Amino acid sequence: MIDQQLHAYMELQLALTTDRFFRYLYNRIAWDDRMIGIIGPRGVGKTTMVLQYINAHRDTKKSLYVSADIAYFTTHTLIEVADEWSKEDGKLLVIDEVHKYPDWSRELKQIYDTHPDLQIIFTGSSILDIQKGTADLSRRALMYTMQGLSFREYLQLFRQIETPVFSLEEILAGKAHVEGLLHPLSYFREYLKSGYYPFAVAGNFEGRMQSTIIQTIETDIAMFANLKASTARKLRKMLTVIASLAPFKPNADTLAASIGVSRNNIPDYLILLEQAQMIGQLRDDTQGIRGLGKVEKVYLDNPNLMYVLNPSDVNVGNLRETFFYNQLRVNNEVISSRISDFTIGKYTFEVGGKNKTKKQLGDTPDSFVVKDDIEFAQENIIPIWAFGLNY
Repeated sequence: MIDQQLHAYMELQLALTTDRFFRYLYNRIAWDDRMIGIIGPRGVGKTTMVLQYINAHRDTKKSLYVSADIAYFTTHTLIEVADEWSKEDGKLLVIDEVHKYPDWSRELKQIYDTHPDLQIIFTGSSILDIQKGTADLSRRALMYTMQGLSFREYLQLFRQIETPVFSLEEILAGKAHVEGLLHPLSYFREYLKSGYYPFAVAGNFEGRMQSTIIQTIETDIAMFANLKASTARKLRKMLTVIASLAPFKPNADTLAASIGVSRNNIPDYLILLEQAQMIGQLRDDTQGIRGLGKVEKVYLDNPNLMYVLNPSDVNVGNLRETFFYNQLRVNNEVISSRISDFTIGKYTFEVGGKNKTKKQLGDTPDSFVVKDDIEFAQENIIPIWAFGLNY
């Protein structure tokens, strides 16, 4: 029989969950699949989303929610919970923070294989890689990655202003707008500073962000990569160095000297920070496969990190590029441009302030100037805030 403390824990979490706001990923998930994995950085709303799903289906699906990081699992296993829940005719087992549980992949595989009538949904750190687990979950689990709030979602959550998602083609055609909001720039500035993470609604944003950064590096990354405490501290130092330079073309020798490690470690460290969504690496198209090209620039992952990690020296040009790359990568493959800033499919983009011209683009077909400090699109000139309505 399922321990009463697990039921009590679930009921408390469900009672604290509202249906006032749903993340963009909610309606993209094939919720009926037998095993679903949802990964993403800390603080973007993974837990809230799975609890919302349970609340919405309590009348039709007998569900149990557990978090793998609670004290209960120091003396019990996920397999034991799944066995007992199956005996009680449970239909859905939701396991939050699965990366905190030792040998999680092996136990999830066993649960999947021994309980064909039980659906499993699990959440974990964005650094979690199911193909590197001790068991092969890649053929079993349908995986989704959640990013932080778009500007569109920020308007809804923070300002109760609802607007639909606009496709990239609609944005480029000048059709993106927010009904009833004639002057979006002030809200856009707020979003860049503290609108990417839903927990900003609760206040003390900077303190929460500092805690998120520390836990991501010293707990999530360190646990996943089996790093020593001294190595985790070097990763934090590396992130601080990147914050003062980004966006920049990576130089292994310079970074290695800055943090006191071998240059051979730098590519691995950058990948770990990228998987944890602390940084973004803009690649070219040399290998023709998404994510495998040569790294041309390293960015902090999102504008909020720029304000937290290097608040006294936030370069507005870097801020614009970071926002564009961050927002467009959810629905598009964004790569470096040979003549400008970014390329998405057949489109080329030059990002800048309101005085930016098309000079660098020349006669390049399907090219656009993405401008800050403007409210409306005109021909091939698109306001940068409009790209925040893409998801």
